[in-house]
Amino acid sequence: MKFAELAGIRQSVRSYSGKAVEEEKLMQCIETARLSPSANNSQPWRFVVVDEPELRDRIADAAAGMGMNKFVRQAPVIIAVVLEKQNMLSAVGSVIQDKEYRLLDIGIAANQLCLQAAALGLGTCMVGWFDENKVKRLLGVDKKRRIPLLITLGYSDAPVRQKVRKPFEEIYGRNRY
Repeated sequence: MKFAELAGIRQSVRSYSGKAVEEEKLMQCIETARLSPSANNSQPWRFVVVDEPELRDRIADAAAGMGMNKFVRQAPVIIAVVLEKQNMLSAVGSVIQDKEYRLLDIGIAANQLCLQAAALGLGTCMVGWFDENKVKRLLGVDKKRRIPLLITLGYSDAPVRQKVRKPFEEIYGRNRY
């Protein structure tokens, strides 16, 4: 599959079948994320795979606040993306440039994970709305660290949808805004 085709089929999945994710596919997704570029090769991430049913359900409950993200319970795998320390050069650059490079880095890694999953016939959804403190307690992540993102992973029940995007002219400029 060509990359543009892969980008076209990757979508946020909110309906999962009961089929378990094969270990080799799961590890291939994590490995692809591990290979992601990062500012000064800082690699400020750790991926915590949650597939034990009782713990997964408790994590899903933490994501279902205010009626949001009820679909998370259907996913056979939830991956918590933990924001780790960056190396000194990246940290200094973040301060000087007033940019949180770590967040950019985990965004790239998460996207690579999701694209790899799509290439393997799996669906994903990046979830930012959840009770972070509850998830940290459940996973044994210390209070100093952040978990900015959960990713659901599994086989999709949903057909590939046509993407609705802004017109090209609204998102593109050349040499000027």
